[in-house]
Amino acid sequence: MHDYLLLLHESPAETARLSPTEMQALVERYVAWSQAIASQGRMVSGHKLRDEGGRIVRRAAGRTTVTDGPFIEAKEIVGGFFVVRAASYEEAVALAESCPHTEIGWIEVRAIEATDA
Repeated sequence: MHDYLLLLHESPAETARLSPTEMQALVERYVAWSQAIASQGRMVSGHKLRDEGGRIVRRAAGRTTVTDGPFIEAKEIVGGFFVVRAASYEEAVALAESCPHTEIGWIEVRAIEATDA
């Protein structure tokens, strides 16, 4: 088994269109999905990222700059992530396909390379 990162991409405009009732129903589907994955021993972790703020750290020409962002006004953001355990990319993709996030955005599936650090 290997660990895979499921990056939850979305358009803030898309989620802003949801009514409070629709948003609550979506959250309940996330909870049910993550509990089902956990009961199969496939959930490693998962977190929603806060909507506001963040910082971007860049280094260029030996100088580091820190700026605010990304901002909710962006056309697309990473709204959260899950780390799941699967036997193959195909299995990890199948887990992503069953995630309710695909109702409002898209999921990037990436294998996590084990390091000895």
